[in-house]
Amino acid sequence: MKQEYDFSKGKRGPILRSKGKTRVTMYLDNDVIEAFRAKGDKAGRGYQTLINDALNEYLAKASSPVDARTLRRILREELEAVG
Repeated sequence: MKQEYDFSKGKRGPILRSKGKTRVTMYLDNDVIEAFRAKGDKAGRGYQTLINDALNEYLAKASSPVDARTLRRILREELEAVG
């Protein structure tokens, strides 16, 4: 082991970045989160994966960008369909 290390070119954050995904922080309604968690428990999958799947499905069908109002509508429609 060296007695000194040069960190002048070091970068903050994880050493390895995950490929194809980005961590984000966003606020969703509690009822949306609870419903996706319940759906995930039944399906044996993570609720964040289910939210991601719902958004991907919508984007495959949509031609316009998703805003906050549209995102809430999409999530509610998905939850109603699961019922």
